[in-house]
Amino acid sequence: MKANKLIAASAVALLTVACATNPLTGRKSLNFVSNSQILPLSFQQYTQVLSSSKLITGTAQARQVSEVGSRIKNAAEAYYKSIGQEAALNGYEWQFVLIDDPKTINAWCMPGGKVAVYSGILPVTKTDAGLAVVLGHEIAHALAGHGAEKISQSYVSQVGGQLLSGVTSNQQLKGVINDYYPIASNITLLRYGRKQETDADAMGLYIMSMAGYDPREAPLFWERMIKATEASGGNNTPEFLSTHPNPENRIADLNKDMSKAMEYYNSSPYKNSSVKSYSETKNTSTSKSSNATNNKGSNKTNQKQNKAYMYK
Repeated sequence: MKANKLIAASAVALLTVACATNPLTGRKSLNFVSNSQILPLSFQQYTQVLSSSKLITGTAQARQVSEVGSRIKNAAEAYYKSIGQEAALNGYEWQFVLIDDPKTINAWCMPGGKVAVYSGILPVTKTDAGLAVVLGHEIAHALAGHGAEKISQSYVSQVGGQLLSGVTSNQQLKGVINDYYPIASNITLLRYGRKQETDADAMGLYIMSMAGYDPREAPLFWERMIKATEASGGNNTPEFLSTHPNPENRIADLNKDMSKAMEYYNSSPYKNSSVKSYSETKNTSTSKSSNATNNKGSNKTNQKQNKAYMYK
């Protein structure tokens, strides 16, 4: 009886110590995997993916991915610093790459800030703000420690009583981590649960807003994702949708979070930065006079977009 009480008390203590809280959404999760444990394997996996992929570099599209990603990264780092939690990002080595794969509509961020965007998603994101929706969501998974949470849950389920008896080893934990990030595979995408996806949606919406991207683009992006699926006849669901919940449901949830997101957006120091469309990033050889004309036309386009973004 005493032994059982001791085990129960140990379990409560473990869960209390290992409980992490998302500073932006307030969601609590189990997480006792440190950055020092998960990031090295994450970085190795990322390197493996890049070595087996064709990367797009030096183009307007590649710069767009880097610039949008960097802005979100800077906004997130500034926020974590403002709340005294910058240590949560220790060990992060941010990197943003564009993979040449027009048939793949997908993007992801591994723990530690390693981001990959597939060129097939750019016609759907269309604008910087649309891309920010995608990158904000994927970066939020990393910032919220969803990968570490999945590993922690799996670890507990595998070792069971050993964990409570204190006889687990670092080797056992490493084995669980390797199950999620096998170095030999081409790519490993964690299948997050609905609660984690909803958490990433809200957090991603907030950090893209902090970076000065209009959060009202988020529902519009998901509408375009729905159309992309319909255009394929429903037989070729984009990878980005196959690993995420129903778009209609998440649009409703995003609208519920819009008021708070708009507060972040309206106070963002990046708010007045220009927004480029996908078609504009494809044109890399225009003259100065053409640029002037395009910029004038872009302003009109943005004015129309701003009207379309009016939150209802």
